[in-house]
Amino acid sequence: MNRFSYMRAESIPEAVDRISKNPTARFIGGGTNLLDLMKEHVTRPTELIGLSHLPLKQIEETADGGLRIGALVTNSEAAYHPLVEQRYPLLSKAILAGASQQLRNMATTGGNLLQRTRCYYFYDTGTPCNKREPGSGCGAKEGFNRIHAILGTSEQCIATHPSDMCVALAALAAVVRVTGKNGERTISFAEFHRLPGDTPHLDTNLRPDELITAVELPREGFARHHTYLKVRDRASYAFALVSVAAALELEGDRIQSARLALGGVAHKPWRDPEAEAALTGKRPSVETFQSMAQALLRDAKGFGHNTFKVELAKRSVVRALAQASGLEGLS
Repeated sequence: MNRFSYMRAESIPEAVDRISKNPTARFIGGGTNLLDLMKEHVTRPTELIGLSHLPLKQIEETADGGLRIGALVTNSEAAYHPLVEQRYPLLSKAILAGASQQLRNMATTGGNLLQRTRCYYFYDTGTPCNKREPGSGCGAKEGFNRIHAILGTSEQCIATHPSDMCVALAALAAVVRVTGKNGERTISFAEFHRLPGDTPHLDTNLRPDELITAVELPREGFARHHTYLKVRDRASYAFALVSVAAALELEGDRIQSARLALGGVAHKPWRDPEAEAALTGKRPSVETFQSMAQALLRDAKGFGHNTFKVELAKRSVVRALAQASGLEGLS
């Protein structure tokens, strides 16, 4: 591990000011991903700015009936909080599907949003990776790419975002609150993460001097009709090959609204509002959900080892929507 200095920020303005003066510094909360990156020499910060003493550990209701989760709330605290379990069970289930209990006890809400990809080539500094070293090439495209993306890829990168929590937050249309030198702002979850394009080293639209302070959930939590489906190689401590966060609002035998986000298939949690809107007014059925899956995966493309994920994703979408709607036979 490279040499670095450490300072503990005692306030949000102090943390923002410190990182704005040192572009090679990094914030550290739980450190469950950052420390791995440092040990593998993928990331080499000259300074770590500790956030553990900042007042960002609360879960509280918002004025409009939603919920605000502080950036330093641990994954375990969020998953088991009564208001999350009761009103946003989709989020609770997604969090509990990720990592191990020990990691969830340390990992933070803000850190979860900023996870780096688990691409083999990104972590192996002896191989080319445009995300790690822009312009060096993408080893995954012609290499072993079984876990890699099938949607939203570019010539520069086919990596995936690894989070389970973020897939649920995407489906719930969360908002990310951040603070920087220019003050506070909000970023819709759909706009927070980026597709690789020509800048795969940029995972988010967060500015270099900005700190995540909270994630806000809207009033509607789809508590009655939802599911989080995660398909992985083993049942414990494995990243998703494909995951689906499905949320439905039903009235009688008709779908009034639908939200659906995919994980394990793209550089960011994948949503398609147009495909979701096509479910409005439809009766839940295998045929309806198959049409939705076809629309959602219409541009999917495999790269050899991961081509199986195209069909796997379609089947996972159908199964998740069936579970969320209570459709018998596929749930």
